[in-house]
Parts: sequence; C-alpha cells; structure tokens
Amino acid sequence: MTQGKFRFTSALTSSGWQKNVAVAVDQNGMIESVAADAKDGALIPGIAIPAVPNVHSHAHQRLMVGLAERAGPGADSFWTWREAMYGFALKLSPDDLEAVAAQAYVEMLKAGFSCVGEFQYLHHQPDGSAYDEPAEMSLRCISAADEAGIAITMLPTLYNYAGFGGQAPTAGQRRFVNGADRFLEIYETLKAVCGASPLRRLGISPHSLRAVTPELLKTVLDGIDDARVHIHVAEQSKEVDDCLAWCGKRPVEFLLDQFDVSGRWCTIHATHMTADETQGLAKSGAIAGLCPTTEANLGDGIFPADSFIKLGGAIAIGSDSQITISPAEDLRMLEYSQRLRDCTRNALASGAGASTGRCLFDAVLKGGDSCLDSSMGGIAVGMRCDIAVLDNEHAVMLGREGDAALDTWIFSAGNAAVKDVIVGGSHVVKDRRHIHEDRIQKRFRETVRRMS
Repeated sequence: MTQGKFRFTSALTSSGWQKNVAVAVDQNGMIESVAADAKDGALIPGIAIPAVPNVHSHAHQRLMVGLAERAGPGADSFWTWREAMYGFALKLSPDDLEAVAAQAYVEMLKAGFSCVGEFQYLHHQPDGSAYDEPAEMSLRCISAADEAGIAITMLPTLYNYAGFGGQAPTAGQRRFVNGADRFLEIYETLKAVCGASPLRRLGISPHSLRAVTPELLKTVLDGIDDARVHIHVAEQSKEVDDCLAWCGKRPVEFLLDQFDVSGRWCTIHATHMTADETQGLAKSGAIAGLCPTTEANLGDGIFPADSFIKLGGAIAIGSDSQITISPAEDLRMLEYSQRLRDCTRNALASGAGASTGRCLFDAVLKGGDSCLDSSMGGIAVGMRCDIAVLDNEHAVMLGREGDAALDTWIFSAGNAAVKDVIVGGSHVVKDRRHIHEDRIQKRFRETVRRMS
C-alpha cells in the first residue's frame, strides 16, 4: 500500500455530508486526515461513501447462480436446492475454487463491497480425504482475495454432523467434515497467514446447530482466542421443527441458553424467531447477518427487522449464495420484505423525516465492521480507507445529493451507479473496471467451461 491523497466531489464523512473532500492515506492504508473544501489531491468525481462490509459469502456458490431455477418433480425448497449445491461443491479443485472466488470478489468490489467474510466449508478433496495442507481451500480463498484486492475475514467452517444430536454426515457432506483437532490445526495455520496482512482477519464459522454438537463447539471455542464467531441459525422452519424435536427448544433459544452470545457473534439469517427470541438476540449484542436476496431466492422467510432494530438489535448484510452481488439490492430487499409483509412504506426508517436508505446504510456499516473485526465503515481519521464512489452523472443519480443520493442508489440505481472503489488506500475499481478484471475473468471462464 502506498501513501496518497484522494479528493471527491462530495463525501459522507463522520461529520456528515461535505463537499470537495480530500482524504489522505498513510502507508498502511489508514485514513490520516479528512478535509472539506479542499483543492489538492487527485480528483475522483462523484459521491464518496464508506464501502460496505459483506459479512456472509460462500464464494464457491458463484459457480451455480441461475442453475437451480427449474421446478423439480415435487415441492421445491431450501433442502432440494441444497442437494443441487452439493453436486457443484463436490467438483471443485483448489484451482477451481481460487478462480471462482476471485471472480466473485471482483464482482463484490464493483458493487461497492470492500471486505468479505468468507464462510468456507470446502476443506477436503472430492473423495473426502484431507489435502496435504489441511487449510488448502481456505488458503485459496485468501489468495483470491489478495489478487482481487478485497479485504477478507476468513471464517473456516466447523462442520461435523448432518443433523441435530450428532447425526452422521452424508456422502454429500464429505468435503466439509472435521473434528475439533483437525479444525484447530486449520485455524492455527490461517492465524499465522492472516496475521501477515492488514487486509486479513480471522474468525470461525460453526456451520449451524445441525452440523455441530454443543460439546464440539465448546471444545473449539476453548481452543481459540476471542475471534469472531459466525453461525447459521433458524434459517428454515424445518430447522426449527427439528431442533424442537431434538431438545425441546428453538435454535435461537438454544443458542442463547447454551452459549455466551455477545457482540463477538454474528447469527446468520435468524429468520424464524419468536418475540422472546428476537428480544433476547437483540439484547445479547450479537449482529444479525442478513442475506435478503439469497433468503428470498431460497424461500427462507422474512426476518423481523422492524422489531429487532427497535429493540436495539444490530444488523449487517451478506451476499451468501451470490445469486445477486449487490449491497444496494440486499438493502432494498430487506426494506421491501418488511413493506410487503406489513403493507407499509419506509418500514425501517428511524422516524419522521428520516431517510430510509441512510438508516439502513448506517446500520449495516456499524454491524458489518463489528462482526468482521475490521476498521472500516466510515470516512474518518483512524479508519481504513475503504471508499465507494457513486456516479453523480448517472442518469438516475442526476441532481441527487446527500441522503437522497443514498436513497436513489439503494432503491433504484444499484450497481450501475458504482464507478470507483478504494480498499485500504488502493484504487482497485476505476471507472467501473477492476484493475485485474481481464485476467481474473479469463481464468473464471476457463473454469466454467471445463466444469460445464
């Protein structure tokens, strides 16, 4: 990373919206000064906003987008989709995963994301045997992130069972399975690698209460430091029913009862909660990692965002299955889901006169920064210089300033309005082109053709 200075037509800073903003960056990619009404620095025309954290990604699923949209012979659900996903997951070599992940990360950057939480559960060879380097597949995701220039919080997945109560894994899950010792070996390898770069962080991702037992998870938690913990929970109604049948408690209820859930935790989806669970999760400080376009695509259900946020709950967003890679579209879908359920408008605005887009944006910046353990989420001194620039000359964005620009981006323009992205002071997307786009896309195309 090199020291430099950028200047923007306008910017959303920690002091609010300002014009002619110069941002100086130190050699570590951190912001060392922010000045309004500036005349120096290389001008990047447009509206600068903090880039968005993507807290939940399964990069390998980018390979199958659009290929599970045909009706089956019976009722289709998340569970039938999962079987199709397993088929793709069983084919990927380390080279394939790196190529697919790099392409997904480029698309994230071009959409306005600057950091990704990679929930990575492809640990082993297609036959289920270990690679010579047990962390091979996670290391390939890190390599892909390095090439793309995106910051990454690596979240190796703890996965050992097929269902509640320690049910034996299925053949389709053979690449995912690790006991505590082997998982901790992977974690220690990644810890050494992630400590070598300011754009890398490390956490863990117990897949779900279906895939780990309480005993296994507690053993692993005892074997690591205070790293972030991301876990799928209560995504599907069947999952709730199965959990009740196993232990007499619902998933979120069980999680809160058995573990010290706090701001260290990110509960992915948490779709199906009672009022008591919603209140308990909000009070715990855990961030709800929401993936609205994936949740809509899979028919998961609607997260109770209005009540959760009113109770003080924190949220973040993720691209999950990569069916759509767009922070604007995920925020739009989150708001629209509440509108459709309750027949209302501006459901998640904080009060009279508040911009819905700004309320959503501020919430996911704060929540995302926390659960990725990354110093981002604001254009302010001491924060990493992660900035997305919206095109104020785009036809939909013309004349939009301040919060109206955020509303227009989220509810109309979407990815088409994102023109430049800076990560840790490096200008990785310039006028809608990623600096390594041709090379990365060429390798991705070759991978898709070979696997088709």
